[in-house]
This record gives sequence, C-alpha cells and structure tokens, in this order.
Amino acid sequence: MTSAEVAYKLLKDFIWGFATASFQIEGSTNVDGRGKSIWDDFSKQPGKTMDGRDGDVATDSYRLWKEDIALLAQYGVKSYRFSLSWSRIIPLGGRNDPVNPKGIAFYSNFIDALLEHGIIPFVTLYHWDLPQALHDRYGGWLNKNEIVQDYVRYAKVCFQSFGDRVKHWLTMNEPWCISILGYGRGVFAPGRSSDRERSPEGDSSTEPWIVGHSVILSHAYAVRLYREEFKAAQGGQIGITLNGDWAMPYDDGPQNVEAAQHALDVAIGWFADPIYLGHYPEYMQQMLRERLPEFTPEELKVVKGSSDFYGMNTYTTNLCRDGGDDEFQGLVEYTFIRPDGTQLGTQAHCAWLQDYPEGFRNLLNYIWKRYKLPIYVTENGFAVKDEHSKPIEQALQDNDRVNYFKGITTSLKAAVLEDGVDVRAYFPWSFLDNFEWADGYTTRFGVTYVDYETQQRYPKESAKFLVKWFGDNIDAGDKKLQ
Repeated sequence: MTSAEVAYKLLKDFIWGFATASFQIEGSTNVDGRGKSIWDDFSKQPGKTMDGRDGDVATDSYRLWKEDIALLAQYGVKSYRFSLSWSRIIPLGGRNDPVNPKGIAFYSNFIDALLEHGIIPFVTLYHWDLPQALHDRYGGWLNKNEIVQDYVRYAKVCFQSFGDRVKHWLTMNEPWCISILGYGRGVFAPGRSSDRERSPEGDSSTEPWIVGHSVILSHAYAVRLYREEFKAAQGGQIGITLNGDWAMPYDDGPQNVEAAQHALDVAIGWFADPIYLGHYPEYMQQMLRERLPEFTPEELKVVKGSSDFYGMNTYTTNLCRDGGDDEFQGLVEYTFIRPDGTQLGTQAHCAWLQDYPEGFRNLLNYIWKRYKLPIYVTENGFAVKDEHSKPIEQALQDNDRVNYFKGITTSLKAAVLEDGVDVRAYFPWSFLDNFEWADGYTTRFGVTYVDYETQQRYPKESAKFLVKWFGDNIDAGDKKLQ
C-alpha cells in the first residue's frame, strides 16, 4: 500500500455505526414499569399512522436486545447510536417522580453488553417520546419553566446511572421536528395544530416557536449540569443533533439565492445559531417578530456554546424558490424538479426524499464554515420505494439504497480529505426497519430487513456495502506501508 493510499482514508478513530430510537424499536410499552409516552396513545388514534399500526411491538427490541447486539457485532460497527425512553426511566417523567429501577437496569445491561462487544454506546436522551404524564400535567414542551427542570433531572439520572460508561451524549434529536411536526403541522405526537380537522386545540402560529425555545433551554441547562457536575469525572462529550437538508437555489435569480439561505435559517439556524453563535437568525426575527420568544441575558449565557460538536441529521437536498406562505420552510417553496423539468435524483418511498449526494458535501462544508466545530453525522439514509410490498428476496436487493450510500460515502470522503471538513462520525439510519412514526411500518429505512410476522432480521445489500466500505476506507492504524 502506498502512502498516498493511506493518506486518502478516514482517520483510524473515525466512528461509524448504525442508529435507532427507543419508541421505534423497543415495543414492550407496558412492561417492567414503563410509563406511557405521548406516542403510545397518539399512534393508536385512527388516521394518525398510515397503516393504522402502533409502537406496542415495533421490532420487539426490548426483548430481542441480545440478538440486536449480536448482529451489530457481526456487522463490525464501531458504535451504536440508540435513545433512552424517558418514561421507562421515570414513568411519570417529573423531577419529583420516582425512578424505575427496572428501566435503569435494562439500559445498564444493554450498555455493558455493547462494551463487551467493543461497541461504543452513543446515547440520545430524547428522541420524541415525552412522558405522557408531563404533557397532561402542564402541556409538556409548551411550559418552559416546568419542562426545563424536569428534563434536567431526567438527564441527571442518566448521567449518574450510565455516565461512567457512556462518553458520547446527545441531548435532543431534531428539535425542528419536535416543534413543527408535533405543534405546527400536527402530524407527530402530541398532534397539536391550528387545523381543527386534525386537532381540537393548538396554534400553529405560536406554539412551534415556544416549543423550540423550551427544547433549546432544556438542552442547554442539561449540558451545563453535565459540564459542572459530571464531565471532570466521566470525561464524556455532550451535544445536540439537528435535522436540516441542503437548500439549493432553484436558479441563479437573486430572490431564489436568498430564499435558499432563508430555508437554511429556519431548518438549521433556528437552533444552531443560538447554540453556536448566541442568537436567533435575523431572518427569523424579521419573519416572526414578537412570536419568536426571547432569551434572557442569563439564559443566553447558558445557551451559547452549549454543544461540544455539531450533531447532524440530513437526508436530501431541496431546490428552493422564493414564495409561498409556509413559515416552517422560511416562506420558501421546495421542489425536486429542476427548471429543465428533470428530477433532482432517485425518488424514495417518502415524498420529501430524493438522492442527491452532492448536497451532502455542500451541507458539510456549510456547517463547518458557519459553526466551526467537529461534525458528527448522526443520521442519514434512504427508504426504497414500495420496499414494504416486495417479497423479502427482492427487498434485500436494495439497489437504490446502495446507490444512495455509494454517493454519500464518496461525498463524505471528499468533504473530509479534499475540503478539510472535520467530520468525526457517520451513523446511517437505520440499523433496522422499524416504526417510522406517522408512516407506521410502510416506510422502511433499515439496512436490515425486519419480517414483522416473525421478527427475523435479514441483512440487506446496503448493510454489506457499508460494512465493507468502512472496512476499506478507515485507516487501520497498525498496518505498515508495503
């Protein structure tokens, strides 16, 4: 092997693995003292999931966790990103509510088993499954004063219970989705919206911005707690993970160029600017005026600099045109159709996703230049069209997903080795097909096929591709030059 070949590899400590979330895989919703989350009853309401199915079983991973870890070990991953169920750990959720020892024991045993297999636990504290009791008690994320205290106490219990072994923490998964999909569009739990056909209560013009504000502050105060009380002894890193796709001007028209930036300001800057730069984006302040909550000077001190890294979830690229009345997109219209009528890329099963790997490289560069912190890509993936209705043999030949990851991994390597972007980790979504929220089980993102009748797991071609790619493209560190 030449020195040039060695040089064109990711560093040996680059972290890669697969990602999941508690409610999407665990099932066993009323086992061992777990309390309800906001998704339990929501997913059972008629019309809330595409196939009418809920999360009571999912991939049955609460029972099959040893098999899951054996498969991760077979794949040879360096790390596994998973989330903790708040209501499994504190069934009623609140700062004065009892902790559930069985919930602690489950995750403690799980973490130990990962470490025994040489797999780094990469832990998300909150991936959308708010304890139902907190929503009922005071409106959950709508009540800043209460939720910040309850979330920080939950985080503290997790740091105390697992922080001796967990060195990578994510506070929140995708605050934009928590806020917009839960309280604006109303398609995710708790399903609040101004649309009275969808929800008897809610206000899409105010609630999402209030919720986003509460999420930022809950994150920031949990990070402050970790840094002040745990970091010295435990030595871990803590940050937040934000969703956001690359925004590309529809054409060179100045209004569309501006529109693409506005799209990024609302999709990413809404959360990233306060956390990394210390203020909300100017465009959002103009767009929302008094509807955008303000941080007190004391809060801002806690918020600014409250993430050790940039956690990045991204899937696609949107072509952006100025116009429309959708504040959640920054008053920007999204399309996948170019001016010449061609599609941007291969269409996924979900309407919002096409394959465009160049956008991934562009977004990595944008985040690196703007926020100047190491990037951990904590989700990225593709749902093959109609995969749920294909025979297993065909579903395992997931060529569109393989092509997606071929493009993405090429872009990842180019961003790191040619553009100098500091990317430290990459977690494809998802380890398994699972409960895809409002899509139910019709949308499959897994690199592993799950037969829901038997709960058998079958590696898809994409899993094999990724395992081989990371084997070939991370410097082993101990090989002598030939």
